[in-house]
Amino acid sequence: MKSTLSQSAPRTGPKAARAARPEPAAPDQGGLRYQRIKHYVLAQIHGGVWKEGDLIAGEQALAQQFGVSRMTVHRALRELSDEQIVERRQGSGTYVAQQKYYASLVEIRNIADEIAARGHRHRSELHKLERVRLGRALAARMGLPAGSTAYHSVVVHFENGAPIQVEDRYVNPAVAPDYLAQDFASQTPNAYLMRVAPLEGASFEIEARTPTASAAQLLGVAASEPCLVLHRKTRSQGCTASVATLWHPASRYRFTGSF
Repeated sequence: MKSTLSQSAPRTGPKAARAARPEPAAPDQGGLRYQRIKHYVLAQIHGGVWKEGDLIAGEQALAQQFGVSRMTVHRALRELSDEQIVERRQGSGTYVAQQKYYASLVEIRNIADEIAARGHRHRSELHKLERVRLGRALAARMGLPAGSTAYHSVVVHFENGAPIQVEDRYVNPAVAPDYLAQDFASQTPNAYLMRVAPLEGASFEIEARTPTASAAQLLGVAASEPCLVLHRKTRSQGCTASVATLWHPASRYRFTGSF
């Protein structure tokens, strides 16, 4: 018997047109690639390969290293710049930005705890711890008669070895009679006062100004560099517990808050 092999005629019509269409292209992987570049740059910075102020690899070099377009690299570096991790300078390149440390304004926290929460090292240096007589203006701020005795301390706080705060504080002896006997290298004045004089309320003001000669020296900044200055008054046991002036170099510090 002779068999015949028949071949079907090509399909036509809408179903055939749909079947003949090519499969859609795979999604663009540029997003994943730019994230890889961001992670790489962050790893280099956090690992200490690129330090604050260092010029990092350029767009062309990163594009070649990762096998991507310069547009993908540009997106990664632009986002890092928006996040203030790097600083882009026209015609010069991309540099590791100076890190800014944060402090909360809504909650009065011990600066040592703030620093520890960031995974950084805190250290403090005591520069003054003394008994003083208050002038008229300072006595008025503390709600005490002019000429009253108060305790005065000046402490510099460091984060990862960099001075980030000069704490100039006056304390009411009525709420912390043992203030002068404390070791403020092992605990902060704030931690001690929160323990012996629980906080009932606080008020504060912030201003930007150039530092005093003393503050500039303690912070290791130029006399012309702006500082963020927090003036804070705390209350406990029905009276003013302390008034403090806290100096921060504006180039590496910022305040945040939410409620």
